[in-house]
Amino acid sequence: MLENMLDYVRITLYAVLVALGFLLFQAWEKEHPPESPAPTTQTSTIPQGRFVPETTPASSTAGVPPQITQTAAQVTAPTEPVAPVVSTSQLITVTTDTLEVKIDTRGGDMVEAKLLHYPESLGSKTPFLLLNDDPKSRYLAESGLLSKQGPDTPAEQAIYTSPQTSYTLNPAENTVTVDLNWKNPQGLTVTKTFTFTRNSYEIQVAYAIQNQSQETWTGNMYTQLLRTNTPPPNHGGVINLTTYFGAAVSTPDKPFQKLPFKDMQTKPFAQTAQDGWVAMIQHYFISAWIPPKTEVSNFYSTVTNNGLYTVGMMSQPLTVAPGASLTSSAKLYVGPTIADLLEKTAPHLQLTIDYGWFWFISGIIFWMMQKIYDVVGNWGWSIVLVTIIIKLLFYQLSAKSYRSMSKLKKLQPRIEQLRERFGEDKQKLTQATLELYRQEKVNPMTGCLPILIQIPVFIALYWVLVESVQLRQAPFILWIHDLSQQDPYYILPVLMGISMFIQQRLNPPPPDPLQAKIMMLMPVIFTVLFANFPSGLMLYWFVNNTLSFLQQWYIMKSIEKEGNGHHRK
Repeated sequence: MLENMLDYVRITLYAVLVALGFLLFQAWEKEHPPESPAPTTQTSTIPQGRFVPETTPASSTAGVPPQITQTAAQVTAPTEPVAPVVSTSQLITVTTDTLEVKIDTRGGDMVEAKLLHYPESLGSKTPFLLLNDDPKSRYLAESGLLSKQGPDTPAEQAIYTSPQTSYTLNPAENTVTVDLNWKNPQGLTVTKTFTFTRNSYEIQVAYAIQNQSQETWTGNMYTQLLRTNTPPPNHGGVINLTTYFGAAVSTPDKPFQKLPFKDMQTKPFAQTAQDGWVAMIQHYFISAWIPPKTEVSNFYSTVTNNGLYTVGMMSQPLTVAPGASLTSSAKLYVGPTIADLLEKTAPHLQLTIDYGWFWFISGIIFWMMQKIYDVVGNWGWSIVLVTIIIKLLFYQLSAKSYRSMSKLKKLQPRIEQLRERFGEDKQKLTQATLELYRQEKVNPMTGCLPILIQIPVFIALYWVLVESVQLRQAPFILWIHDLSQQDPYYILPVLMGISMFIQQRLNPPPPDPLQAKIMMLMPVIFTVLFANFPSGLMLYWFVNNTLSFLQQWYIMKSIEKEGNGHHRK
């Protein structure tokens, strides 16, 4: 029977939506396998996870290519640890309107970065800690000048000096600079300068080299990001199916290429390319090193002996003749994954925001939500209004579907009469049913359109809600304090299930008793399955179901009026 086939199609589409939850969860598990023990060939020989880049393939580094002048094709992962360097260093604190950063004078590495506009958890006053030097979750941004003449040598990192240990961006200034100084007895002077800008997560890092020695200085500038394979904790308890946690690189050949931690253990990345960037990605936040435009760099990845996953770049050889000077620089982004900011920082950096399979739909949805938010100032109402806009865009298509379903429901008594007339003769029954549909101008397959349309929109909005840092800890009304997390009282999932049940009551019931029971269970299954999904998604689904119900009810009443009017004539 054709109507049986239609019911099977409807059940299948609902089942697809149910299966999506399991598929998304499986995808998350694939991207987040249980953490395997890191290589332990060295233990305490490297102090506090701070490393010295090396210049020979036989010795160990934190991930810097071992040969100063070698090409990317010659880069091999280091194997042996460097002896610890016994020297003193101090931490320099830099505070701006967006960041609080700690820089270690040993190497001039960034060992801590707090994002002042992003609380660690809902209701917390503690800023979110991105970079840190905790051995369990170590995450560092390192840079240096690698040369046998210093400042960073095969044996040790440079120990810089600074005129002060604390810097603050004053209200009347737009930038604050931090100068670190290093000098050797032969007359080589290096100044490493960090420049922080108001209302920005970009940090300029520049090296000024002055060679007053009697020999030519030759070296390479390197920039790298190192971290443990420790995903950040999930404070909200929601099923948080983020798309990716790991490293990434961008080159002209591949604007966005993921380097999963598990692949970095077996397939180190090595390539020479112009422009591009390297990054470490986690949910909502990112760090990235960007070289100057048109600069050619050797890209690399490796895993250190104490389990730090490293991705970085090394410049082409730099040369400074006696009496000459040279400046080399790079840019570091440490902050939230906001598309506009990332796009301004570097080409293709916004691709680190992964909107999943239907990224083009996600982009449109977020654009609409952002424009509405700019007016109403609430992301919850933005979701509601976007849902209304989507319903209006598909109003005619949905109306056609609901009209067909309403007419099909009115035809049920006549279809039952055909069943009684033709009995077990399914061929004649199908022909008679098709003729009845043709006479009444009913297409039963159009009843599947609302479900079919909802699937890609559902997926796209899901990724918008879980990937957009703007919705992190974004409140709605009453008990909903974070749209990116689950409803703490499960009110929205229950309302979603009720609205789905009411909407189903308007549709013609399946003739098969088993199918009818399955359809009745669907609202319960959906409520349980998606109870821990983001409350923003449940808000969308509840509003969408409610609008669909009202539209379908209105169309059914209109058809009844049309039928009554025709009957009176």
